[in-house]
Amino acid sequence: MHRCHRVLFASVMSTMLAAPMIAIAAAPAGSSRHAQVDALFARWDGQATPGCALGIRRNGELDYARGYGMSNLEHGIPITPQSIFHVASISKQFTAFAIGLLAQQGKLSLDDDVRKYVREMPDLGHAITIAQLIHHTNGLREQGQLVNLAGWRSDDLTTEADILWALARQRHLNFAPGTEVVYGNAAYTVLAVIVRRVSGTSLRAYAEEHIFQPLGMSSTHFHDDHKEMVAGRTAAYSPRAGGGSGGWSISIPHIDHYGSTSLFSTVGDLLTWQQNLLDGRVGGPALSAWMQTSGALNDGSPIAYGSGLRLGAYRGLRMVSHDGADAGYRNEAVMFPDQKLAIVALCNASPATPTELTRKVAELYLGEQMTEPALAPALPGPPAAPAAWAGLYWSAQTDEVLRLEWQDGVLRQAGATAGLVPIADTVFRPADMPHEWRFTSATASAPVSLDIRDFWPTRRSFVQINQAMPDPAALAAYAGLYHSDETDMRRRLRRFEVLRAAQMEPMVDREGSAQGSAQGR
Repeated sequence: MHRCHRVLFASVMSTMLAAPMIAIAAAPAGSSRHAQVDALFARWDGQATPGCALGIRRNGELDYARGYGMSNLEHGIPITPQSIFHVASISKQFTAFAIGLLAQQGKLSLDDDVRKYVREMPDLGHAITIAQLIHHTNGLREQGQLVNLAGWRSDDLTTEADILWALARQRHLNFAPGTEVVYGNAAYTVLAVIVRRVSGTSLRAYAEEHIFQPLGMSSTHFHDDHKEMVAGRTAAYSPRAGGGSGGWSISIPHIDHYGSTSLFSTVGDLLTWQQNLLDGRVGGPALSAWMQTSGALNDGSPIAYGSGLRLGAYRGLRMVSHDGADAGYRNEAVMFPDQKLAIVALCNASPATPTELTRKVAELYLGEQMTEPALAPALPGPPAAPAAWAGLYWSAQTDEVLRLEWQDGVLRQAGATAGLVPIADTVFRPADMPHEWRFTSATASAPVSLDIRDFWPTRRSFVQINQAMPDPAALAAYAGLYHSDETDMRRRLRRFEVLRAAQMEPMVDREGSAQGSAQGR
């Protein structure tokens, strides 16, 4: 989610990208660091694997750009810095920037009620502002979950009209706007609709005229037609079950909606964009600063999310970033504004970890300036009480359920391969994440409680469930045919599915299809 205005250095950028290795080869010190960068991407540097494109910009100049692995495995086309990727949720900052430009032009206000422009949205008793859409404090339900519940399969075509149809049928919000922050995609699809209705042209056309052309981002566009051919586009892949056909399956999004996703771009174009976040040549410095200013809840609490940008720190250095994942694409664009370092990694393999890779690249460049460890150090031994913290937990806040297990002296989430790492007497973190899981032991009047702090500063609170589960006969009474008016969906819930959901039986189908029965959209 971001906003900015004009620029004239794209021709310089494209020239540098056309021959990045020539410029880099002349600098021995840089070459040594670049060899270390290459080593980080060694897993993806082959002719039988998809891979990644990497771009690094330092002090306003291109420092390094390279492709690793294959853009298209069927035709043997390698990835280069000019390869075009579907960048998924990195798209959000451009949608937000378009909204910011329209606000700058006086054509809308960020405090406007969304229903002023999108009358299809139902009146749910709360006004939702454009700013709340941008900052994920709106309470809208997740679009992908809605269409899945309505009967769409993962590889069915989904359009903007489908998303609006699903949103228009909702009768409730997940929470009152401004009281919580929950990352979602529906808000940004709605923002794309607002751009079209306010500007009189599509988000694709508006962004092309007001963002991409002025910045010289000639390989970037919002993709609004899944049948459109794009020269230089990468395919994307996921591991193939059973390892056949070279071990990879094609995994490309099949959608005709955009705003939350569907931007096509290259590492060079995204580095150009990140430079604009620093200098505000398009949109001006005020708009660039607004992009990097945290939104807030109704009580004034900052949420560490700007306009399509995550705002935080890495190892003591201020960092602005966003990731993106869709089908087989995995992407990360990260910037350290104070050090004027920008790193973009775009990958076309679902197992790729560009968020981890970009941080490791940053350590090669900025390690001497980093003052904190990447992860809180583990305690030498487990705390005294973790075995009692195993069990079933439920959050009244989000209606999530999670199960923790105590095995071989390790507390872990059910199904996880790695355990939680103790970092204080009552605090754990997932093995490779800087998140905090903070426990409070049971008392005579309260069960064990758990607060989780992950990507957001607002916490998710859980309590341990100690009551006995209903017996199978009682649960079986919930079997039957259900209808949802909000998704126009009928679902037959069978007895074995009810018991499976309660985790009282193994996942064995004793009554026919393991998928149950669903009719209609």
